[in-house]
Amino acid sequence: HQFDIISYTEAYDALDPTGNITIKWDILSWTPDGYVARVTIFNYQQYRHIESPGWQLGWTWLKKEVIWNMVGAQATEQGDCSKFKGDPPHCCKKTPTVVDLLPGTPYNHQISNCCRGGVVSAWAQDSATAVSAFQISVGQSGTTNTTVRAPRNITLKAPGPGYTCGPAKTVAPTKFFSDDKRRKTQAMLTWNMTCTYSQFLVKKSPTCCVSLSSFYNETIVPCPTCSCGCQNNSQTGTCVNQKIASVIQASGKNNHQPLLQCTQHMCPIRVHWHVKTNYKEYWRVKVAITNFNYNMNYSLWNMVAQHPNFDNVTKLFSFNYKPLSPYAGISKPKLLFIPLFTFFFSC
Repeated sequence: HQFDIISYTEAYDALDPTGNITIKWDILSWTPDGYVARVTIFNYQQYRHIESPGWQLGWTWLKKEVIWNMVGAQATEQGDCSKFKGDPPHCCKKTPTVVDLLPGTPYNHQISNCCRGGVVSAWAQDSATAVSAFQISVGQSGTTNTTVRAPRNITLKAPGPGYTCGPAKTVAPTKFFSDDKRRKTQAMLTWNMTCTYSQFLVKKSPTCCVSLSSFYNETIVPCPTCSCGCQNNSQTGTCVNQKIASVIQASGKNNHQPLLQCTQHMCPIRVHWHVKTNYKEYWRVKVAITNFNYNMNYSLWNMVAQHPNFDNVTKLFSFNYKPLSPYAGISKPKLLFIPLFTFFFSC
């Protein structure tokens, strides 16, 4: 999960204007009634990752295609395969939904970059795990570049709504190197689908708030009242009094139906910014992040913050960070903080 100390505009992220998820559909070989393809999901977003319970990829077949077999993923429903004699296809649905396999899947059911439960890192956080892939064997589809048809109406849940996917586009065939790098092969045909994220498709209200304090003032500036919602609001839902929080039975799994602690701000996340020192040569800040959502364990998260002095960071404790500079000469540098613990930094 990510905590964004910045406002969003609809269908556009000023911090990551070119960020997207690209789905590459490479037809590797033809079969008597179709083809075998490798489908790869690249998360080119700098800080937004796909968290548990993982991605769900759906589409609509243009003809009467079926999925004979899958490696590294599975369709959530088989559908009606009663017209097939012998071993039925893996999936006969016109609109299949596919999910990643879980860790620990037997090796003969795996391919590279599969089987992480659909969890995919952000590109800037860990590019090695920002990719997910599976292999699919499709039948009744056509067996040449001119008779095969790309899937339509691509949908991506990661894991909830927010992504809008464009149509498949034919691109230059993907090239593959052999293990010894001495031979290069290429796909028979390659389609690309691009999916972009909009916070407003998920929730129009913010998902975090910021409070402030400093060493030279006893006053704490809290998150504004109703920053993310208000108590006793039908859209916010019920909340849990802090006094009885210890007896709340959380499911132990991430649940995207929030169960929030009752607060004035009603945000699932609070970011507290405390100015510890302020000298002529440098200033130092401690940032503490608090989770008020009893149904969510934010084990994989990052924070993006913007400040005009972030181009002069001298020290940072208990954290890694990377600059986000989507535009040349930008006046307010942005940093992606990758967590280890609560952290301090100096500018």
